[in-house]
Amino acid sequence: MKSASVGVSAREPRFIDLFAGCGGFSLGFVRAGWRGLFAIERDKAAFSTFSLNFLRPDSIKFDWPDWLPQNNHDIRRVLRAHGDRLQQLRGSVDAIIGGPPCQGFSFAGSRRKTDARNLLFKAYVEFVSLVRPRFVLIENVRGICVEHGKKERSLNRRGRPALSYASRIVDALKGLGYVTQSPELISACDHGVPQRRPRIFFFAYLPDEADARVNLFQTLRDGRNAFLEGKKLPTTRYVSLEEAISDLLSKHGSTACDDPSSPKGFEQGLYGPRLSQYQRMLRNGHRSGTPAQSHRFANHRPDTVSRFREIQSRFRKGVQLHKRDREEMAISKHVVVPLDGCQMGHTLTTLPDDYIHYAEARILTVREYARIQSFPDDFLFDGPFTTGGERRKKSCPRYTQVGNAVPPLLAQALASALLKISNSYGVSPQ
Repeated sequence: MKSASVGVSAREPRFIDLFAGCGGFSLGFVRAGWRGLFAIERDKAAFSTFSLNFLRPDSIKFDWPDWLPQNNHDIRRVLRAHGDRLQQLRGSVDAIIGGPPCQGFSFAGSRRKTDARNLLFKAYVEFVSLVRPRFVLIENVRGICVEHGKKERSLNRRGRPALSYASRIVDALKGLGYVTQSPELISACDHGVPQRRPRIFFFAYLPDEADARVNLFQTLRDGRNAFLEGKKLPTTRYVSLEEAISDLLSKHGSTACDDPSSPKGFEQGLYGPRLSQYQRMLRNGHRSGTPAQSHRFANHRPDTVSRFREIQSRFRKGVQLHKRDREEMAISKHVVVPLDGCQMGHTLTTLPDDYIHYAEARILTVREYARIQSFPDDFLFDGPFTTGGERRKKSCPRYTQVGNAVPPLLAQALASALLKISNSYGVSPQ
């Protein structure tokens, strides 16, 4: 096993990312000055994207231990196979971060109580119990705070108080000796991300003499304006979709898509002029007229394009089509939103055809999805662009990777606030 101190300075607190996905949470922490130890992600495509960005020889950002292969892992198998190794990490890991799968909690999905993924929070808590980091930070959808079944139900079938999964997580962390703050709803748009994306965050820490001064969410709020000013982003309004992706319009040109994961016959968009500070921040020097990675345009049928244009002309932009409007147009989908470039975006889902571009009769590209999530343009995506039917339940294509991610800009704001707490109260790597 590698020494806990290899490649880590006294100024770089360390974290482990669980249910890491493609790495949005990790990217924010790395950019805030944290050092990764390793990440656990089950899906092969999502981990391939993670590896492409964090584990390249020319881009080492993680001090990966020798005993854990650098590939996708099921967290439960890691717990069974390496429990003793995880215990040996005690005292050398400052934070465990991550978001257990949310499909069984989300009001936007099927929200099934019997979804086996709902119980993966137990694996998360077991991981915490073995490593015992100083801090624990968990992200999930709002539905995790509502007990499955009727919202007004106060007792479960056994006559006991009904408990949401949020309550179970808080109770489990308290049982391990952690102090927990009340879960807080944080909207990504308040931290420079051009979409609403409200999510519940859990924060817990091991107690010490500084207990009364540890308040992550208040520290986040107090530092919001300074964080945005440091990025030269507005503090009194939200970043709009036009500010985010107007340099990626198809009118700027395209070329044959040469992505190895894409079949022939698709076009890849070229960069246009940088038109906003948000674009300058995320372009990272990519020149106008050059191809943007994962910026592959969909090959819509003519009737699809006509329908998109009709929706854009008839219905209010930025507002989800009402059920009667969908029925009138014979649209079977539950969500159809013609986007408004002057507004921030709706919370991105993993279904790209939920949204129609604000200025063109098409869906968004993966790169536009990534921009709206605040991924920089030098963050590369791997795996298939999308899948359909039953395969969606077992795969994680690029749209899903982006849609499920914690926005890196929000993650960086949280990581910066946590770093401030860490530095102020003497919490540093052992």
